[in-house]
Amino acid sequence: MADDWQSEDKASPESMRKLKELLSHPDNQLCADCRAPHPKWASTNIGVFICIKCSGVHRSLGVDISRVISLTLDTWTDDQVELMLAVGGNDAANATYEAYAPHNSRPPSNASVQQRSDWIRRKYEDQEFLTPSLRIGSSVTMKHSRLSSIDSNSSETNTHSDDSSLNPKPPTSHSGKPKLTESNSNRQRPSRSSTMPPLDRINSGMVEFIGLLKIMVLKGRDLAVRDVLTSDPYVKAILGWQSQKTHVVKSNLNPVWNQELMVSVPEQIVPLKLQVFDYDTFSADDIMGEAEVDVNPMVEAARMYEGVEIEVGRRQIGKWLATSDNALVRDSEIWLSNGRVTQEMSLKLQHVESGELDIALEWVPLTQ
Repeated sequence: MADDWQSEDKASPESMRKLKELLSHPDNQLCADCRAPHPKWASTNIGVFICIKCSGVHRSLGVDISRVISLTLDTWTDDQVELMLAVGGNDAANATYEAYAPHNSRPPSNASVQQRSDWIRRKYEDQEFLTPSLRIGSSVTMKHSRLSSIDSNSSETNTHSDDSSLNPKPPTSHSGKPKLTESNSNRQRPSRSSTMPPLDRINSGMVEFIGLLKIMVLKGRDLAVRDVLTSDPYVKAILGWQSQKTHVVKSNLNPVWNQELMVSVPEQIVPLKLQVFDYDTFSADDIMGEAEVDVNPMVEAARMYEGVEIEVGRRQIGKWLATSDNALVRDSEIWLSNGRVTQEMSLKLQHVESGELDIALEWVPLTQ
Protein backbone atom coordinates (compact mmCIF):
# COMPACT_ATOMS: atom_id res chain seq x y z
CA MET A 1 0.00 0.00 0.00
CA ALA A 2 1.20 3.50 -0.73
CA ASP A 3 2.40 5.67 2.16
CA ASP A 4 1.75 9.00 0.50
CA TRP A 5 -0.65 10.25 -2.12
CA GLN A 6 -1.75 13.58 -3.48
CA SER A 7 -5.30 14.85 -3.71
CA GLU A 8 -6.49 15.71 -7.19
CA ASP A 9 -8.16 18.82 -5.71
CA LYS A 10 -5.06 20.11 -3.94
CA ALA A 11 -5.02 23.88 -3.65
CA SER A 12 -2.72 25.75 -6.00
CA PRO A 13 0.49 27.35 -4.70
CA GLU A 14 -1.10 30.76 -5.23
CA SER A 15 -4.11 29.82 -3.08
CA MET A 16 -1.85 28.55 -0.31
CA ARG A 17 0.17 31.77 -0.49
CA LYS A 18 -3.04 33.75 0.04
CA LEU A 19 -4.05 31.51 2.95
CA LYS A 20 -0.65 31.98 4.58
CA GLU A 21 -0.98 35.74 4.12
CA LEU A 22 -4.45 35.68 5.72
CA LEU A 23 -3.12 33.66 8.65
CA SER A 24 -0.37 36.23 9.21
CA HIS A 25 -2.91 38.96 10.08
CA PRO A 26 -2.78 39.78 13.81
CA ASP A 27 -6.39 38.75 14.50
CA ASN A 28 -5.73 35.34 12.95
CA GLN A 29 -2.71 34.71 15.15
CA LEU A 30 -5.13 34.16 18.04
CA CYS A 31 -7.85 31.49 18.27
CA ALA A 32 -11.24 32.89 17.26
CA ASP A 33 -12.92 31.34 20.30
CA CYS A 34 -10.47 31.51 23.24
CA ARG A 35 -7.63 33.75 21.98
CA ALA A 36 -4.97 31.07 22.43
CA PRO A 37 -1.88 32.05 20.38
CA HIS A 38 -0.81 30.51 17.09
CA PRO A 39 -3.89 28.48 16.05
CA LYS A 40 -3.06 25.54 13.80
CA TRP A 41 -6.60 24.54 12.82
CA ALA A 42 -9.42 26.12 10.86
CA SER A 43 -13.16 25.74 10.40
CA THR A 44 -13.41 26.06 6.65
CA ASN A 45 -17.16 26.61 6.43
CA ILE A 46 -17.28 29.16 9.27
CA GLY A 47 -14.04 30.77 8.12
CA VAL A 48 -12.12 31.00 11.41
CA PHE A 49 -8.72 29.93 12.71
CA ILE A 50 -8.89 27.97 15.98
CA CYS A 51 -6.62 26.22 18.48
CA ILE A 52 -6.37 22.46 19.02
CA LYS A 53 -8.56 22.53 22.16
CA CYS A 54 -11.37 24.45 20.47
CA SER A 55 -11.06 22.28 17.36
CA GLY A 56 -12.17 19.27 19.41
CA VAL A 57 -15.40 21.02 20.39
CA HIS A 58 -15.94 22.17 16.81
CA ARG A 59 -15.64 18.56 15.64
CA SER A 60 -18.30 17.48 18.12
CA LEU A 61 -20.72 19.95 16.50
CA GLY A 62 -20.66 17.94 13.26
CA VAL A 63 -19.52 18.92 9.78
CA ASP A 64 -22.86 20.55 8.97
CA ILE A 65 -21.93 23.28 11.45
CA SER A 66 -18.14 23.25 11.51
CA ARG A 67 -15.75 21.44 9.17
CA VAL A 68 -12.35 21.35 10.89
CA ILE A 69 -9.05 20.77 9.10
CA SER A 70 -5.42 21.30 10.02
CA LEU A 71 -3.33 24.12 8.62
CA THR A 72 -0.29 21.84 8.47
CA LEU A 73 -1.51 18.23 8.41
CA ASP A 74 -4.32 18.33 5.86
CA THR A 75 -4.44 18.94 2.13
CA TRP A 76 -6.44 22.08 1.35
CA THR A 77 -8.53 22.72 -1.75
CA ASP A 78 -8.94 25.97 -3.67
CA ASP A 79 -12.60 26.14 -2.62
CA GLN A 80 -11.70 25.91 1.07
CA VAL A 81 -9.12 28.66 0.74
CA GLU A 82 -11.55 30.87 -1.19
CA LEU A 83 -14.16 30.55 1.55
CA MET A 84 -11.65 31.50 4.23
CA LEU A 85 -10.63 34.52 2.17
CA ALA A 86 -14.26 35.49 1.57
CA VAL A 87 -15.01 35.53 5.31
CA GLY A 88 -11.95 37.66 5.92
CA GLY A 89 -10.53 36.15 9.08
CA ASN A 90 -11.35 35.87 12.76
CA ASP A 91 -12.28 39.49 13.43
CA ALA A 92 -14.70 39.56 10.51
CA ALA A 93 -16.34 36.28 11.53
CA ASN A 94 -16.58 37.31 15.18
CA ALA A 95 -18.20 40.59 14.20
CA THR A 96 -21.10 38.41 13.04
CA TYR A 97 -21.07 35.51 15.50
CA GLU A 98 -20.31 37.63 18.59
CA ALA A 99 -22.29 40.73 17.62
CA TYR A 100 -24.53 40.47 20.70
CA ALA A 101 -22.21 38.60 23.06
CA PRO A 102 -22.00 39.99 26.61
CA HIS A 103 -18.83 41.92 27.41
CA ASN A 104 -15.93 39.69 28.51
CA SER A 105 -18.01 36.54 27.99
CA ARG A 106 -15.44 34.81 25.78
CA PRO A 107 -13.58 32.07 27.70
CA PRO A 108 -9.81 32.40 28.23
CA SER A 109 -7.27 30.11 26.60
CA ASN A 110 -6.98 28.09 29.83
CA ALA A 111 -10.75 27.60 30.13
CA SER A 112 -12.16 24.29 31.29
CA VAL A 113 -13.65 21.84 28.82
CA GLN A 114 -17.12 22.76 30.08
CA GLN A 115 -16.58 26.51 29.64
CA ARG A 116 -15.09 26.07 26.18
CA SER A 117 -17.82 23.70 24.99
CA ASP A 118 -20.63 25.90 26.33
CA TRP A 119 -19.27 29.01 24.61
CA ILE A 120 -18.66 27.40 21.24
CA ARG A 121 -22.07 25.71 21.17
CA ARG A 122 -23.86 28.93 22.12
CA LYS A 123 -21.86 30.85 19.54
CA TYR A 124 -22.18 28.59 16.48
CA GLU A 125 -24.85 25.96 17.11
CA ASP A 126 -27.42 27.98 19.07
CA GLN A 127 -26.40 31.28 17.44
CA GLU A 128 -27.18 33.22 20.61
CA PHE A 129 -24.90 36.13 19.80
CA LEU A 130 -25.64 36.41 16.08
CA THR A 131 -27.29 39.50 14.61
CA PRO A 132 -31.04 38.74 15.05
CA SER A 133 -31.85 39.19 11.37
CA LEU A 134 -29.35 36.44 10.48
CA ARG A 135 -30.65 33.85 12.94
CA ILE A 136 -32.61 30.85 11.70
CA GLY A 137 -34.63 30.56 14.89
CA SER A 138 -34.48 31.52 18.54
CA SER A 139 -31.86 30.06 20.84
CA VAL A 140 -34.54 28.15 22.70
CA THR A 141 -35.76 26.55 19.48
CA MET A 142 -32.24 25.58 18.47
CA LYS A 143 -31.48 24.06 21.88
CA HIS A 144 -34.77 22.19 21.94
CA SER A 145 -34.08 20.78 18.49
CA ARG A 146 -30.60 19.67 19.55
CA LEU A 147 -31.77 17.95 22.71
CA SER A 148 -34.72 16.30 20.98
CA SER A 149 -32.45 14.98 18.27
CA ILE A 150 -29.94 13.53 20.73
CA ASP A 151 -32.63 11.75 22.74
CA SER A 152 -34.34 10.22 19.71
CA ASN A 153 -33.82 6.55 18.85
CA SER A 154 -32.75 7.24 15.29
CA SER A 155 -32.33 10.20 13.02
CA GLU A 156 -31.89 11.45 9.52
CA THR A 157 -28.65 10.22 7.99
CA ASN A 158 -25.73 12.42 7.02
CA THR A 159 -25.81 14.17 3.68
CA HIS A 160 -23.83 12.12 1.20
CA SER A 161 -21.83 15.09 0.00
CA ASP A 162 -21.42 16.51 3.53
CA ASP A 163 -22.42 19.93 2.20
CA SER A 164 -21.72 22.65 4.74
CA SER A 165 -23.78 25.66 5.70
CA LEU A 166 -22.98 28.73 7.76
CA ASN A 167 -26.50 28.66 9.22
CA PRO A 168 -27.79 25.08 9.40
CA LYS A 169 -31.45 24.29 9.89
CA PRO A 170 -32.55 22.94 13.26
CA PRO A 171 -32.29 19.14 13.19
CA THR A 172 -35.30 16.87 13.16
CA SER A 173 -35.68 13.21 14.05
CA HIS A 174 -38.07 10.33 13.64
CA SER A 175 -38.66 7.12 15.53
CA GLY A 176 -37.91 3.64 14.29
CA LYS A 177 -35.16 1.06 14.44
CA PRO A 178 -31.86 1.94 12.78
CA LYS A 179 -31.21 0.23 9.46
CA LEU A 180 -27.94 -0.79 7.84
CA THR A 181 -28.58 1.46 4.85
CA GLU A 182 -27.91 5.05 3.93
CA SER A 183 -31.14 6.95 3.22
CA ASN A 184 -31.13 9.15 0.14
CA SER A 185 -34.58 10.62 0.57
CA ASN A 186 -33.47 12.72 3.59
CA ARG A 187 -30.05 13.96 2.55
CA GLN A 188 -30.79 17.60 3.15
CA ARG A 189 -29.06 18.01 6.49
CA PRO A 190 -27.60 15.67 9.13
CA SER A 191 -29.19 15.79 12.56
CA ARG A 192 -27.27 16.35 15.76
CA SER A 193 -27.50 12.70 16.74
CA SER A 194 -25.51 11.69 13.67
CA THR A 195 -22.50 13.55 15.03
CA MET A 196 -22.93 13.52 18.80
CA PRO A 197 -23.10 10.82 21.48
CA PRO A 198 -26.00 10.52 23.93
CA LEU A 199 -26.21 13.15 26.66
CA ASP A 200 -25.48 10.67 29.43
CA ARG A 201 -22.10 9.91 27.82
CA ILE A 202 -20.84 13.41 27.09
CA ASN A 203 -22.76 15.84 29.29
CA SER A 204 -23.82 18.15 26.45
CA GLY A 205 -20.81 17.46 24.25
CA MET A 206 -18.01 18.03 26.75
CA VAL A 207 -15.57 15.37 25.57
CA GLU A 208 -11.85 15.19 26.33
CA PHE A 209 -9.84 14.17 23.28
CA ILE A 210 -6.47 12.42 23.46
CA GLY A 211 -5.49 12.81 19.82
CA LEU A 212 -6.61 12.69 16.22
CA LEU A 213 -6.73 9.81 13.78
CA LYS A 214 -6.04 10.23 10.08
CA ILE A 215 -7.78 7.58 8.02
CA MET A 216 -6.45 7.16 4.50
CA VAL A 217 -9.04 5.15 2.59
CA LEU A 218 -6.94 3.70 -0.21
CA LYS A 219 -8.80 1.13 -2.31
CA GLY A 220 -11.23 -1.77 -2.41
CA ARG A 221 -10.94 -5.18 -4.06
CA ASP A 222 -13.52 -7.59 -5.40
CA LEU A 223 -16.43 -5.67 -3.89
CA ALA A 224 -19.96 -7.05 -4.02
CA VAL A 225 -22.29 -6.33 -6.93
CA ARG A 226 -25.31 -4.25 -5.93
CA ASP A 227 -26.37 -2.73 -9.26
CA VAL A 228 -26.53 -4.40 -12.68
CA LEU A 229 -23.12 -6.13 -12.88
CA THR A 230 -21.39 -3.44 -10.81
CA SER A 231 -21.67 -0.98 -7.90
CA ASP A 232 -21.02 2.70 -7.10
CA PRO A 233 -19.11 2.35 -3.82
CA TYR A 234 -18.14 4.82 -1.14
CA VAL A 235 -16.78 4.31 2.38
CA LYS A 236 -18.18 5.67 5.62
CA ALA A 237 -15.84 5.83 8.64
CA ILE A 238 -17.43 5.99 12.09
CA LEU A 239 -15.70 6.56 15.43
CA GLY A 240 -18.17 6.95 18.26
CA TRP A 241 -20.57 9.73 17.26
CA GLN A 242 -18.33 11.05 14.45
CA SER A 243 -18.70 9.98 10.85
CA GLN A 244 -16.94 10.91 7.62
CA LYS A 245 -17.46 9.72 4.03
CA THR A 246 -15.37 9.33 0.92
CA HIS A 247 -16.48 10.32 -2.55
CA VAL A 248 -18.38 7.85 -4.75
CA VAL A 249 -16.49 5.86 -7.38
CA LYS A 250 -18.87 5.11 -10.23
CA SER A 251 -19.29 1.61 -11.67
CA ASN A 252 -16.25 -0.02 -10.10
CA LEU A 253 -15.80 -3.15 -8.00
CA ASN A 254 -12.10 -2.38 -7.46
CA PRO A 255 -12.28 1.32 -6.61
CA VAL A 256 -9.37 3.58 -5.72
CA TRP A 257 -10.31 6.42 -3.37
CA ASN A 258 -6.98 7.66 -2.01
CA GLN A 259 -8.96 9.95 0.27
CA GLU A 260 -8.07 11.18 3.72
CA LEU A 261 -10.61 11.42 6.53
CA MET A 262 -9.95 12.58 10.09
CA VAL A 263 -11.69 12.02 13.42
CA SER A 264 -10.97 12.97 17.02
CA VAL A 265 -10.17 10.15 19.45
CA PRO A 266 -11.86 10.49 22.87
CA GLU A 267 -10.48 9.22 26.17
CA GLN A 268 -12.95 6.35 26.09
CA ILE A 269 -11.59 4.65 22.96
CA VAL A 270 -14.07 2.77 20.80
CA PRO A 271 -13.48 0.72 17.62
CA LEU A 272 -13.28 2.45 14.27
CA LYS A 273 -16.08 1.14 12.07
CA LEU A 274 -15.76 1.18 8.28
CA GLN A 275 -18.82 0.59 6.12
CA VAL A 276 -18.92 0.32 2.33
CA PHE A 277 -22.13 1.39 0.60
CA ASP A 278 -23.42 1.35 -2.97
CA TYR A 279 -24.69 4.82 -3.82
CA ASP A 280 -28.23 4.94 -5.19
CA THR A 281 -29.89 8.10 -6.43
CA PHE A 282 -33.51 7.17 -5.80
CA SER A 283 -33.49 4.65 -2.94
CA ALA A 284 -31.56 3.75 0.19
CA ASP A 285 -27.88 3.00 -0.37
CA ASP A 286 -27.16 -0.73 -0.11
CA ILE A 287 -24.58 -2.04 2.33
CA MET A 288 -21.57 -3.71 0.71
CA GLY A 289 -19.91 -4.93 3.88
CA GLU A 290 -18.27 -3.52 6.98
CA ALA A 291 -15.25 -4.00 9.21
CA GLU A 292 -14.12 -2.87 12.65
CA VAL A 293 -10.62 -1.68 13.52
CA ASP A 294 -9.22 -1.83 17.04
CA VAL A 295 -7.26 1.42 17.40
CA ASN A 296 -6.00 0.63 20.90
CA PRO A 297 -2.71 -0.98 19.72
CA MET A 298 -1.85 2.16 17.74
CA VAL A 299 -2.80 4.54 20.56
CA GLU A 300 -0.79 2.57 23.12
CA ALA A 301 2.26 2.39 20.85
CA ALA A 302 2.02 6.11 20.03
CA ARG A 303 1.88 7.05 23.70
CA MET A 304 4.81 4.80 24.56
CA TYR A 305 7.04 6.28 21.84
CA GLU A 306 5.82 9.90 22.00
CA GLY A 307 8.78 12.22 21.44
CA VAL A 308 11.11 9.41 20.33
CA GLU A 309 13.09 10.16 17.16
CA ILE A 310 14.46 7.51 14.79
CA GLU A 311 17.73 8.64 13.19
CA VAL A 312 17.54 6.46 10.08
CA GLY A 313 14.68 4.54 8.48
CA ARG A 314 11.73 3.38 10.54
CA ARG A 315 11.10 1.13 13.51
CA GLN A 316 8.27 -1.30 14.15
CA ILE A 317 6.74 -0.37 17.52
CA GLY A 318 3.66 -2.56 17.61
CA LYS A 319 1.41 -5.00 15.82
CA TRP A 320 -2.29 -5.84 15.58
CA LEU A 321 -2.56 -9.59 15.06
CA ALA A 322 -4.96 -11.14 12.55
CA THR A 323 -7.32 -13.62 14.23
CA SER A 324 -10.62 -15.29 13.48
CA ASP A 325 -12.27 -12.64 15.66
CA ASN A 326 -11.24 -9.62 13.60
CA ALA A 327 -11.34 -8.48 9.98
CA LEU A 328 -7.60 -8.38 9.28
CA VAL A 329 -6.44 -10.22 6.16
CA ARG A 330 -2.94 -10.39 7.67
CA ASP A 331 -1.09 -8.98 10.69
CA SER A 332 -0.89 -5.19 10.70
CA GLU A 333 2.40 -3.62 11.87
CA ILE A 334 2.63 -0.22 13.56
CA TRP A 335 5.61 1.89 12.49
CA LEU A 336 7.48 4.94 13.77
CA SER A 337 9.23 7.04 11.13
CA ASN A 338 10.20 10.73 11.16
CA GLY A 339 8.11 11.23 14.28
CA ARG A 340 5.00 9.77 12.63
CA VAL A 341 3.16 6.71 13.93
CA THR A 342 1.45 4.89 11.06
CA GLN A 343 -0.31 1.60 10.43
CA GLU A 344 -1.44 -0.01 7.18
CA MET A 345 -3.93 -2.83 6.89
CA SER A 346 -6.09 -4.89 4.58
CA LEU A 347 -9.55 -5.70 5.91
CA LYS A 348 -11.93 -8.43 4.82
CA LEU A 349 -15.41 -6.97 4.70
CA GLN A 350 -17.91 -8.74 6.95
CA HIS A 351 -21.57 -9.70 6.38
CA VAL A 352 -21.14 -9.70 2.60
CA GLU A 353 -20.27 -12.24 -0.08
CA SER A 354 -16.92 -10.68 -1.06
CA GLY A 355 -14.71 -7.66 -0.73
CA GLU A 356 -11.56 -6.28 0.90
CA LEU A 357 -10.61 -2.75 1.90
CA ASP A 358 -7.12 -1.24 2.19
CA ILE A 359 -6.59 1.65 4.59
CA ALA A 360 -3.71 3.42 6.33
CA LEU A 361 -3.90 5.13 9.72
CA GLU A 362 -1.76 7.88 11.22
CA TRP A 363 -1.85 9.04 14.83
CA VAL A 364 -1.80 12.82 15.32
CA PRO A 365 -1.00 13.94 18.89
CA LEU A 366 -2.69 17.06 20.24
CA THR A 367 0.68 18.78 20.44
CA GLN A 368 0.79 19.16 16.65
